[in-house]
Amino acid sequence: MSMEPLRDVDPACIGAHALLARLGAGGMGQVYLARSPGGRLVAVKVIRDEIVGHPEALARFRREAETVRAVRSAYTANLIDASLAAAPFWLATEYVAGPTLAHAVAQRGALPADTCRRLFAALAEGLASVHAYGVTHRDFKPQNVILGAQGPQLIDFGIARGVGETALTQDGQAPGTPGYTAPEVLLGAEAGPAADVFALGASLAYAATGRSPFGTGVAATVSYRAVHEPVDVAGVEPGLAALIEACVAKDPAVRPELSEVVARCAVRDALVDDPVYVGLGALGEAVPLHEMRTQGPGAVPYGYTPTAYAGATAPLPGRG
Repeated sequence: MSMEPLRDVDPACIGAHALLARLGAGGMGQVYLARSPGGRLVAVKVIRDEIVGHPEALARFRREAETVRAVRSAYTANLIDASLAAAPFWLATEYVAGPTLAHAVAQRGALPADTCRRLFAALAEGLASVHAYGVTHRDFKPQNVILGAQGPQLIDFGIARGVGETALTQDGQAPGTPGYTAPEVLLGAEAGPAADVFALGASLAYAATGRSPFGTGVAATVSYRAVHEPVDVAGVEPGLAALIEACVAKDPAVRPELSEVVARCAVRDALVDDPVYVGLGALGEAVPLHEMRTQGPGAVPYGYTPTAYAGATAPLPGRG
């Protein structure tokens, strides 16, 4: 998500949270940066007006709020507040400053092998912590990973669900994103933990190569490649390439467990001490201070400094 100034059509507040800027938009709604009554930065997701009348969309939104509330992990942002009974429907979570993995790789290019290992060991732990609550993410991808200063955060649980629950999709389409959706899901099977492992491996391929794991094109073409063709690991260190290929195996039964992924990614030094990872934080976008709302309930108070970044712009790293 890219950060943008608020527009005239945007409200001053959502609930008790004063809006500061736009963080971007997803399939379900608009996301804002806001300040809670206590001064805390939060990300507020508001469901789109045009889909409020769709029961399935509301069910997915409520499911996202319930999932975020239930899953307590170092790798997920905690739910701060929500309004799910009547329009406008919204939820507020902790704000994590930093670019998405998608934005960082698009700006920087492929990440070094050891940075990939450190990052994906953390992401595998994050997915394992979600699975421990009986939840599969079902839309893990580089756009849904925030590279925070203290480690990565998993976001957007809009289509996550508990094991054994009925999928909520439109028009019989498979959930997820082409190129990151597992073959068995594309072929009509339910998305289980192994499908998240596939998405993790595909995301690792993207980080290690700087390229889409199954190429580009229309959704049907990319999905066909994911089912029938090998993942693109050209130029990737052999050991890392082998791990990627194991994670994106066509047969979910032979994909590694997340604990094995963590073990195979083990390297010296912590992710937060990796100089490449630390440098990725600077790839977030900022909104010029004069373009942020400065009057009314959503105003930026004099001297307000959301983060420790310095410069001529309001230091609010965006989500690419």
